[in-house]
Formats: sequence, structure tokens, C-alpha cells
Amino acid sequence: MTDTSQIHYCGFISIVGRPNVGKSTLLNRLLGQKLSITSSKPQTTRHCIMGVDTRDGYQAVYVDTPGIHIEEKQAINRLMNRAALSSLNDVELILFLVSGTHWTTVDDMILKKLIKADLPTVLLINKVDKIREKGVLLPYLQALSEKMYFVDIIPISAKNSINIDVVEKRVRQALPEGEWNFPKEYLTDRSQRFMASEIILEKLMRFTGDELPYAVTVEIERFDYNQDTGGFEINGLILVNRNSQKKMVIGKGGDKIKTIGREARLGMELLFERKVYLDLWVKVKSGWADDERALRSLGYIDQL
Repeated sequence: MTDTSQIHYCGFISIVGRPNVGKSTLLNRLLGQKLSITSSKPQTTRHCIMGVDTRDGYQAVYVDTPGIHIEEKQAINRLMNRAALSSLNDVELILFLVSGTHWTTVDDMILKKLIKADLPTVLLINKVDKIREKGVLLPYLQALSEKMYFVDIIPISAKNSINIDVVEKRVRQALPEGEWNFPKEYLTDRSQRFMASEIILEKLMRFTGDELPYAVTVEIERFDYNQDTGGFEINGLILVNRNSQKKMVIGKGGDKIKTIGREARLGMELLFERKVYLDLWVKVKSGWADDERALRSLGYIDQL
């Protein structure tokens, strides 16, 4: 039951930005634990994921979105853009994340969407610890403040926790009084089955080359609880576009997929706090990323 002895504050916060600016790293930092998958490669996050942070009478529901990009060459790119932009509805605050002093045309496009949405927005300048010429930061912040009205502009480093406490304070100020939307112990709206597929995808991106991640996805074919062992038995299917990519995932003598499977299993055991038995297979399914029927079966359309 919800504790009614104190005043509660609750609201939704959308985290938006172009690919690879650190949105998922920021979400994990705000939650104080790893939920959203991260990678040095763009388009790691393909779904909107809610992360719930409940502390001291406040419940902030963060929505981590796919990176918004201009080119929509395939159906999956269009769906990711739609998912990200749909998150701008019915939120108390938007966290607009950009990468250092590297402002791009995609940032301009997102800015136009934010102006149209007309919602309170905080601009977060991520990776400030990587800016060598600190003297350029203040003029840069001044120039950005003239692009639209931001309720705040905060330089941060999501990776190194610089000014994360300032972001948390600003978020709490935006939360209206009201009952919590989720139980106190709730972490995410996503199922364990979904999180298993995300962890496998993250390890795939970490241990494969630059080309593969944009043509790969993961489907969980089996997710069972074993009462005898107290663990999960999981079968994951890795879908790729071409046979050459299948060979890349498997690796010489199966060494690559063994590494991916081992690291994914360890990640799941850390998140689920129980033993995991994981089997992985790789299958070629040409054109899956541009096939709306396939994308629907993989859960990309249901999120909208």
C-alpha cells in the first residue's frame, strides 16, 4: 500500500537527444543503478524505457528514448523517431541532452520539436569533462540560451557524475504533488523478458564490429522459471541480415558468441538477482529492419 502519512510528488520526465549523446548513461546515473543499455555506438537504445526513481516522498519516472536522427532509411529508423517524439506528450519536464560544444543540425531539428511542444525543458550539456578549452563554455551556454527559453542549462558529465545532483534537484522541483504511479520498489515498466533481450543486444554491440549493430536484433524465444534451481532458463535468438554477419557473431570456433553469452548471463544475474541459464542462437533474416510485420513481432511497433 502507498504510504499516505506524507505528501507525495510524482511526474514523468522525458530524456531526449540525438544518438550517442549519453541519454542511457544519464538514466542509469539518475537511477543509481544500471537499467538502460549503453554502448559507444549510436542507436543502442531502440525502445522507450521507463526508469522509476522513488526516494524521500518523490517519484520521478524517467523515459529514456531512442536517439532522434534525420535520416529514416528503414522502417526501424522511422519507428524509433516516432517513439522518441511521442515521449514529449504528457510529461512534467524534458531533459534535452547534447554532447559538449558539438551542436549539430539534428540538435536544431530536435529544438524545433521542443519549441512546438512548449513544455518546460532543461538543457543538459553532457561530457563537459572532455571540453579542453573551458573558456569556450560560457559563450556557448549564452548562445544556446538565446535559441529558446530553457528553465535551466546545466553542464554535466553523466559518466563521471558531474552535476547529477543538480539535475536531480531540478527534476524534483518540477514534480507536482500527487500519488505515485508505481509501487516504491518498482524500477521499470519493462518486463524481465524485455530486459534480457536488451542485455544480450548490449553485449552484441560491445563485442562486435562497427557495422553489425545496425543490422542485428534479439528475440527471446523462451523465458522460464525453474522451481528446482530457482533460476531463469532463457533462449535468445539473434537475428542478422546476412550470413557474413552470422559468422561475425559466432566467431572463430564459436568464441565470439560464447563471450557474448557469458557476459550477457552475468549481466542478467546481476539485474535479476538469481541464477540464469542462457542459450543463444543466430539466424539470418534478411530485411528485418525494414519489415513492419517483423518489427511488430519484435515489439518495435507496440511501444507507440
